[in-house]
Amino acid sequence: MTDTPRKITDDPYGAAQLVRRLVMEQASVYWRRYLLAFGLMAIAAAATALSAYLLGQVINQAYVDRNLQGIMILSVVSLAIFTVKGVATYGQSVILTQIKNAILANNQRRLFDKLMRENLAFYSQRHSSEFLARLTAGANSVTEVLNLLINAVGRDLLSLIALVIVMVSQDPFMALFGLLIAPPAVFVLRKLVRRVKGLAYTQFAGNAEILETMQESLQGIRTVKAFSLEQTMRDRINASIEAVRKNADKMARVSNRSSPLMETLGGFAVAASLMYGGYRVVATGATPGQFFSFLTAFLLAYEPAKRLARLNIELNSGLVGARMLLEIVDSPQSEPDDGDKPALALTEARVEFDHVGFAYRPDEPVLNAMSFTAEPGKMTALVGPSGGGKSTVLALLLRLYEPGSGDIRIDGQSIAGVSRRSLRQQTAYVGQDVYLFRDTVRANIAFGKIGASEDEIVAAAKAAYAHDFIMGFPLGYDTPVGEHGAQLSGGQRQRIAVARALLRNAPIVLLDEATAALDSESEKLVQEAIERLCLNRTTIVIAHRLHTIMHADAILVVEGGTIVEQGRHDDLLRRSGRYASFFRLQQRHAAPLAPVDAAI
Repeated sequence: MTDTPRKITDDPYGAAQLVRRLVMEQASVYWRRYLLAFGLMAIAAAATALSAYLLGQVINQAYVDRNLQGIMILSVVSLAIFTVKGVATYGQSVILTQIKNAILANNQRRLFDKLMRENLAFYSQRHSSEFLARLTAGANSVTEVLNLLINAVGRDLLSLIALVIVMVSQDPFMALFGLLIAPPAVFVLRKLVRRVKGLAYTQFAGNAEILETMQESLQGIRTVKAFSLEQTMRDRINASIEAVRKNADKMARVSNRSSPLMETLGGFAVAASLMYGGYRVVATGATPGQFFSFLTAFLLAYEPAKRLARLNIELNSGLVGARMLLEIVDSPQSEPDDGDKPALALTEARVEFDHVGFAYRPDEPVLNAMSFTAEPGKMTALVGPSGGGKSTVLALLLRLYEPGSGDIRIDGQSIAGVSRRSLRQQTAYVGQDVYLFRDTVRANIAFGKIGASEDEIVAAAKAAYAHDFIMGFPLGYDTPVGEHGAQLSGGQRQRIAVARALLRNAPIVLLDEATAALDSESEKLVQEAIERLCLNRTTIVIAHRLHTIMHADAILVVEGGTIVEQGRHDDLLRRSGRYASFFRLQQRHAAPLAPVDAAI
C-alpha cells in the first residue's frame, strides 16, 4: 500500500492554508477599504513609472532638442506627478493602518473572549505568560502578514509592472536581460524559508520564557526578597534573554543571507545596462533620454523586486505568530457556551452531591463517589487533611471543573443541565487567597454586583466591618488597592472580599479557608463579617481551624475523597474519631478542652 502524497493544504496551519484563512476570514471583511487602498497604490505606482519615463523626455529636451519651453512644461508635469504620488501614498498608508488597527483589536478581543470560555483545567496546563505572548505577538503577526501581502500585491507588484512597462518601451532587450536575475535569487531564497520558520518558533518560545520569569519574579517579589533570590532570578532571566538574543542574531544572519546575492546580481545587471546603454548612445545614435529613462526605471524597480523576492521569508516568519494565536482560538472550548440551557431556579437552595467522582489526572482520583447534602439555610463544614478533596468540592459546585461521575443537584436540578452563569449568579465565593483587581476599593466591592449603587456598596462594607478602615484612608472608597490588593493588609483584603460577597446577596455561600491566613484579631473581625454573610444562607465552608466551624449545623470529615465522619461538633467529639483527633491536636497548646456532657 503506497502512502498518499501530502498536499500543501493538508496542514491546517501550513503557510498556504494560513494565508488563505487570514485573507478570507479577516481581510475580506474590509474589502471595500482594501479596494480603495489598491486604487491609491495603483496611482502611486503609475506616478513612479511616469516619473521615470519623463526623466528621459527631460534629458532629450535638454541635450538633444535644446527646448527650454519643453523642459519647463515637463518640470510642472513632474511636480504634479510627485504631488499626486504623495497624496496617494498618504491615503493608502492611512487606510492600511486603520485596517491593521481594526484587525489587531478584533484578534485581541477574540483571544480574550476565548480565554474567558475555558475552565480551570485548561489553565492548569499552561503558564499565563504564554497567553500574554500569544495576545501581543500573535495578534500583531496577523496584521503584519496581511500588510505584507497587501503591500506586495498593491505596492510592490503594481510598481514593478509599471516600471517594467517603461523599461520594455525604452529597450525590450535590456528589459529581458534585467529580468534574468530573478530565477537564481528565487532558488536561493526558497532554501532559507524552512530555516527561518524554525528560528521564528524558537524566538516565540524564548520571548514567552522571558515574560514568564518576569511575571513570576514581580508577582512573587516578597518571596524573592525574603529568600534572597534576586541573583537567582537575574540568572534565570539573563539566560532566557541571552538565548533569545543568540537566536535573533542567527535569524538575522539567515534571513539576510540573500542580500549579498541580490546586490551582486543587481550590480551585474546595472553594469551591463550601463555598458549596453552607453554603447547604444555612442555607437548607434540612440537618444540619451531612452538610456536614462530605462536606467531610472530599472533602479526604481530594484527595491520592489527585492522585497517581492524576500516575501516568502518574511511571510513564513510572520505566520509563526499568527499560528500561535489561531491555535488557541481554534481549540475546542473546555467551557462551551450554554446560554441556551434553562436558568437555575432556586426555592430552598438545597445542595446535593450524589456519588460524585473526579480526577485531575487519569488514574489519580480525588473524589470517590462522594455523597452529602447541604441543607438550605444552614452551614455545612468540610474538614480534614490537605489533599482530601475539600476545595475540589467547591470547584465542582461552581462548575470550574466537571465531575467524572455522579451528579450535583441544587433543589433537585442537576447543575449540568442549567447555565453556568445562572448557577454562579446564585453563589457567593470567598477564598483564602483573595484576588483584588488593580482598581479602587469601591470598584472591587462593586464587582459583587455590577451596577450597584453607592448606598449598596457602603452598606455591604459596613456589614463586613470594612467601612471604618476604608474611611481611614485619605481617599476613602476611591483608594487604589494595588496589584492583587498589595496596598492592603490580609485582614483588610478578606473583609473587602466578604463585602463583595455580601453585595452579591446570593442564597448559596462558599467559603474556602477564608480566615486561615489571618492573625487572631483580624480573624475575629473577618469571622464576624462571615457570620453576617452566612445568615439564613446555604453555606458550605472549608476550614482547618476547627474552632471557626464549631457552630456549624453539619461537619463532614473528608479523607481520600470520601466522607469518613459527619455530624455536629459535640457529636463528633463524643465519638472520639478522626474529627476528635484533629480537634484535640489543635487544642493541645490552647486552653484545656472542656469535657463533653454525655447527656447532650
